[in-house]
Amino acid sequence: MKAQIIEKDGHPEFAVIPYADYEHFLELIEDEADARAVAEFHADYAAGKAFLVPDDILRRELAGESPVKLWRIQRNLTQDELAGRAGISKPYLSQIETGKRQGTVDTLRAIARALDVPPDVLIG
Repeated sequence: MKAQIIEKDGHPEFAVIPYADYEHFLELIEDEADARAVAEFHADYAAGKAFLVPDDILRRELAGESPVKLWRIQRNLTQDELAGRAGISKPYLSQIETGKRQGTVDTLRAIARALDVPPDVLIG
């Protein structure tokens, strides 16, 4: 790589490099940023600060299924068990799962605690 140095007041001010070299350096910087982000995520996950959503749950939720129902099934809970743990009635839970009712923020937080998931996984 050969750079053209442009001076101002006798001091180097700019370095002009071939465009292909510029693109290469951008890729290296992006790769370094990606590697740093991955390392930070792994550290957070190992420390219990990061939460992963299984691929199957994500795909099914994107297809329109209820995250409450999907996480209940993932945790091997019946509607009766989850409703009891969350302090709500089974019919209310059923209505949330079918989309007939949205559930209050407090209710969804209680369900999230019962499912041991972060509230934003259910609240969105």
